[in-house]
Amino acid sequence: MKFGGTSMGSAARMKVAAEIIAAEQKKRPVAVVVSAMSKVTDLLLETLKHAELGDRTAVDTALAALSSRHAEACAELPAAAMPEVESLLNEFRRIANGVLMLGERPPRSVDEAIAIGERLSSSILATYMTASGIPARAVNGADVIVTDAVFGNASPQMDATRAKCQQELLPDLHAGVVPIVTGFNGATADGRPTTLGRGGSDFSASILAAALDAQELWIWTDVDGIMTADPRLVKDVAVLEEVTYAEAAELAYNGAKVLHPRTLAPLVAKQIPVWSKNSFAPHKPGTKIVSHFDEPKGARAVTSMSNVALISMEPANALLSGTRLMARALDALALANVEILVFTSSSYRQSFCFLIRKQDLTAALEALEANLSIELAHGYLKPVEVDENVGLLAVVGEGMRGTPGLAGRVFTAISRERVNIIAIAQGSSELTIGIIVRLDKLDLAVRAVHEECQLGKLAQTGQLSAQS
Repeated sequence: MKFGGTSMGSAARMKVAAEIIAAEQKKRPVAVVVSAMSKVTDLLLETLKHAELGDRTAVDTALAALSSRHAEACAELPAAAMPEVESLLNEFRRIANGVLMLGERPPRSVDEAIAIGERLSSSILATYMTASGIPARAVNGADVIVTDAVFGNASPQMDATRAKCQQELLPDLHAGVVPIVTGFNGATADGRPTTLGRGGSDFSASILAAALDAQELWIWTDVDGIMTADPRLVKDVAVLEEVTYAEAAELAYNGAKVLHPRTLAPLVAKQIPVWSKNSFAPHKPGTKIVSHFDEPKGARAVTSMSNVALISMEPANALLSGTRLMARALDALALANVEILVFTSSSYRQSFCFLIRKQDLTAALEALEANLSIELAHGYLKPVEVDENVGLLAVVGEGMRGTPGLAGRVFTAISRERVNIIAIAQGSSELTIGIIVRLDKLDLAVRAVHEECQLGKLAQTGQLSAQS
């Protein structure tokens, strides 16, 4: 089981998590992965930024807020957790003071520092559970997940991780002790702290599930499961009873708050099913993520992203090969660790565009300008264009494969609302149609597609059929 930030967000939520763990632990061994308390990781990062800028007052204020948040949780739970909490807070204070003196944030130090958020929640939950009669032990993810040395976005070394898990976690599970493992972090083979990047705590849980040959992975969040659309944008959404690994990955990749694609990778080979469930309503069934099932025809869900930027590039003349330009651009983005959400190109003019997250924009432009400086300086390449006034809409469903007329219906529904389509991308798998529109029209387009494809009604019909 993995509990996210909102499920760990207060003493009350930790008590609920402990109840959920205890109920299942009566039936079979349970290993647990926890996130930091909600907003704590952001607070840790902000503290390090202030430290880098030399703002000691802001650092002290942030440290006080951090201490107060966890002391409050400890006050409502057994006080025995407080000594370890104070020790961890002192460890973070030491790192922040080091950044203050250096005036910079070394990646290794950042990874070590922000993992303390998970270590705090792990320690508090494990102490509370043990005091409540459920033996539990806080485990640092760095002691069980072995990664490469890509600080900030590390990848697991699965064979070494499996060996560590067998050594560190299996004895606990056999003895009826619940290991409470920190999410988001690991360490290199020689012990240097790392973090796993976006979706890191979910990724930690899937890594451990695969390494321990778990029967299932349960991801506890604050929503009822994977929905046909964002309920803040669309009224008649429904929870999907089942989705495939591929659908869940595509939805996450295109903005839905479900499992990050990297999270699912360790589970696919072992066919370990995943449940997305709501810790605020644990009685609800949630969504089951599996390898495949009898998929209905058509789309399953529509999702969107607003915090994106569109970069367009075009050769200035025929002397510069468009294919080579694309290769150079993609290579530069890969080296800068920039994730491409959508990529599309024209045939004759060899122009192309790609969509990235706004937070990656500075790194992307610096990488492109460095790699293509000569072409830009001599006018072989037109100036790189950036459009931040765009949004991404993605229609997802394995049942779209081979369904004639679906794309036409989607485009017609969007145009019916007088929304202009800037760019379109669809891979040969026909699993996802990516559509870029103006940002102020994005929500309107999402609602139009959801209604046209009757996604809420189809999901509810499927649930009623399954119940009958």
